[in-house]
Amino acid sequence: MKAIVQERFGPPDVLRPAEIESPAAGPDQVLVQIHAAAVNPYDWHMLRGDPYVARLLGGVGLTRPKSLVAGIDAAGEVVAVGAGVDGVRPGDQVLGFCPGAFAEFACTTPGLLVPKPAGLGFEEAAAVPMAAVTALRGIRTVGRAQAGQRVLVNGAAGGIGTFAVQIAVSLGAEVTGVCSTRNVELVRSLGAAHVVDHTREDFTERGERYDLILDNVGGRPLGLLRRALTPRGTLVANGGGSPGHVFGAMGSLLRVVAADPFVRQRLRPLVPTVPDGPVHEDLLAVTALIEAGRVTPVVDRTYPLADTAAGVRHVEQGHARGKTVITVA
Repeated sequence: MKAIVQERFGPPDVLRPAEIESPAAGPDQVLVQIHAAAVNPYDWHMLRGDPYVARLLGGVGLTRPKSLVAGIDAAGEVVAVGAGVDGVRPGDQVLGFCPGAFAEFACTTPGLLVPKPAGLGFEEAAAVPMAAVTALRGIRTVGRAQAGQRVLVNGAAGGIGTFAVQIAVSLGAEVTGVCSTRNVELVRSLGAAHVVDHTREDFTERGERYDLILDNVGGRPLGLLRRALTPRGTLVANGGGSPGHVFGAMGSLLRVVAADPFVRQRLRPLVPTVPDGPVHEDLLAVTALIEAGRVTPVVDRTYPLADTAAGVRHVEQGHARGKTVITVA
């Protein structure tokens, strides 16, 4: 099968097309023909083995990538199931987490898949898993957003941000999105009641106070973020770090954890959504919102499988609107 492989850590240029053996569904596994796969910041972190501390924790690989084929978000069609699999059959159209998604076929487990909403194409469906589940957890699970609250999403035009704005609106919150000039109309179209152009003003200096801030960008001093919260408001920190950092976003998230016991506000890190986590219920919740017409994936660009490196490079530069998707078959 055609696949994009990575044999060493490095920039997107280390990715290369190759012909490799197709996987087979083992016991409790599902074989999916991949039609589209999304690119996440997670992917370039794995590609670079970044932050370096992640290599020591064992999930990335110490001196070279643990997985030959990159990619995790996918949408496609089930072609085979292994022994012991119930509830998923060949021919089912699905979306979810498929390790090795930058390929024509990938194996995963049934708990990491849900039915693809009928109204979504495969490219839109592939944009959903990691970004939408992370946004759901940031806004609903960790952030505890409620109707009538004032919610600010920093990085509102990104992959997670576009989902977060819509999810917060669906919960009845009054949403403010922070983005660059070129994305103001996009964020407004997602339902944000207010949009702050960060190239013209700093949301922490506007005098506004929010019940919940989801920070997808990082890099701001914790004191400034707290200043934009109500006295009992919640900060959900998700972001920070850049290629080559020893600790990456983990350093800023640890500072949030350390400060939380000493303030009245709730300061919470958003633990990354990983493919082996309990995600099935969250995937179902997100697809229910999509089927109800309350959430729509935003796809920025698409690239063919052979140009996956260009797609990863685009996401790594940090200027993608919504999601970047790889078309496979």
